[in-house]
Amino acid sequence: MRSHYCGKVTEELIDQEVTLCGWVNRRRDHGGVIFIDLRDREGLVQVVFDPDRAEIFEIAEQVRNEYVLRMTGRVRLRPEGTANPELTSGKIEILGLDLEVLNASETPPFQLDDTGVNDDLRLQYRYVDLRRDEMQQRIRLRNQVTRFIRNFLDDNEFWDIETPMLTKETPEGARDYLVPSRTHPGKFFALPQSPQLFKQMLMMSGMDRYYQIVRCFRDEDLRADRQPEFTQIDIETTFMDEEAVMSVTEEMIRGLFKATMNVELPNPFPRMLYKEAMLRYGSDKPDLRIPLQLVDLADVMKDVEFKVFSGPANDPEGRIVVLRLPGGAKLSRKEIDNYTDFVGRYGAKGLAWIKVNDVDAGREGLQSPIVKFLPDDVLTAIIDKTGTQSGDILFFGAGDANTVNESIGALRVQLGMDNGLVEEGWRPLWVVNFPMFEKNSQGDWTSLHHPFTSPSVSSVEAFKADPGAALSRAYDMVLNGTELGGGSERIYKMDMQNAVFEVLGISQQEAEEKFGFLLTAMKYGCPPHAGIAFGLDRLVMLMAGASSIRDVMAFPKTQTAACPLTSAPAKVTTKQLRELNLKLRQVETEAAS
Repeated sequence: MRSHYCGKVTEELIDQEVTLCGWVNRRRDHGGVIFIDLRDREGLVQVVFDPDRAEIFEIAEQVRNEYVLRMTGRVRLRPEGTANPELTSGKIEILGLDLEVLNASETPPFQLDDTGVNDDLRLQYRYVDLRRDEMQQRIRLRNQVTRFIRNFLDDNEFWDIETPMLTKETPEGARDYLVPSRTHPGKFFALPQSPQLFKQMLMMSGMDRYYQIVRCFRDEDLRADRQPEFTQIDIETTFMDEEAVMSVTEEMIRGLFKATMNVELPNPFPRMLYKEAMLRYGSDKPDLRIPLQLVDLADVMKDVEFKVFSGPANDPEGRIVVLRLPGGAKLSRKEIDNYTDFVGRYGAKGLAWIKVNDVDAGREGLQSPIVKFLPDDVLTAIIDKTGTQSGDILFFGAGDANTVNESIGALRVQLGMDNGLVEEGWRPLWVVNFPMFEKNSQGDWTSLHHPFTSPSVSSVEAFKADPGAALSRAYDMVLNGTELGGGSERIYKMDMQNAVFEVLGISQQEAEEKFGFLLTAMKYGCPPHAGIAFGLDRLVMLMAGASSIRDVMAFPKTQTAACPLTSAPAKVTTKQLRELNLKLRQVETEAAS
């Protein structure tokens, strides 16, 4: 139907006839001459309709925004002084010789150049929203990313292998989406949270190097970087240790940024121990573009009479830190109160602070309600440890370590953004040497990653002697404060797997019920294997400069996991329920008043 894309018509086609198809982006009538900006996925081109061609001109007069057109015309240079350097086709225009309206359009629910459209409205009319240039570019980038990754992994002898969408419910950290079985009454499939167990079995099957760009499902509370269905770049290898997996995937990400954005990432990526990341940044995914760091004060505060500080300083499960904001003494009390409310969202009971008006004036140069509780030598030590200067402000976090890390770690990022301290560019990072386990609210051990992650020690006896101190062979790739992907070497020997289950309180019977098929497979010559999974949506979100993964997905859900476009989830018929051997509980509704 067409000879060229709109956005690819340039001065190289001067005096040639072209046939184009697309949507009307804008129509203008200038003194009897009609200009139509015709749009397709490759961009815009300006088409001119002259009244000398009365029949065609009459059609052009009826055209409105978002009409679908097919036209033929002759390419010519724009009149001097009217070129548009922002467009690929900006030096030329097309004199319309023929025009066909393929389809009319009602007035769209919103204009494509309107930046204040409600998100629910955008999702309800997603097919219109996706016509916007910004969204087209994001979907194009996503395609470029997946194409590069497939080509890279193919070149490195990885096989693309599909794993089941209908599988067994397994404990992987989030709620499963369940699918009732018609042929097995009362039983359910689960949609996969990840292909973890299947990709491990593929390694046991001798597939050696596997990858899959795969849809995953988690029925959990949503936020900007979560959706009920999302996409992983899933990778698994045999006879490759953590160093080899990190090396090949780092090469992949570095090549991806060079190929799609012409960005040179560092070679190699820096590495940071999990312990160091938590100590300095309060996060296992630190944003290295922000220079602010947490400073631990346990040694300074352990003997002070102020129990709010000395208590956590002497508690093995506690922590006290200080965060210095250069030039922050200018913050108003209202701004400080807002930051206090901010850390409260993370469980912090308050936010102590000291404004340093004059560092040379000692106690007299400090402004804070807490100064009176701290001796001179402690104040001096805090200023020395933090390198505080006149005009700075110090923020303190004290309490249990997890709460302090989460709250002050988040405050660090917020202060960086609010005060223009976020450096330009890309700062990738490997975080390594994670603990194997962490305590839950009941005081029981849980896996920091998953129960198939290998500990750093190879001896079962050494592992069982002090499992709380055990580190894992896990690794996370972090970019600008966002976790891009995480992986590990896997356990491949039954004695170590049983030891991990024992620490987690998983009985042999429970293990057999939940993932007995994997444990059986391990008995038949299980090779050493390792892998990693990247969040494709997060990766593209960062590369596109978007704030939510919804803006890089064609048809995302809302924060309540609903689809305004299709009105899903929706009710089903009684007949369908009967076929599935299901009966709905009566939903209680308020009686009409």
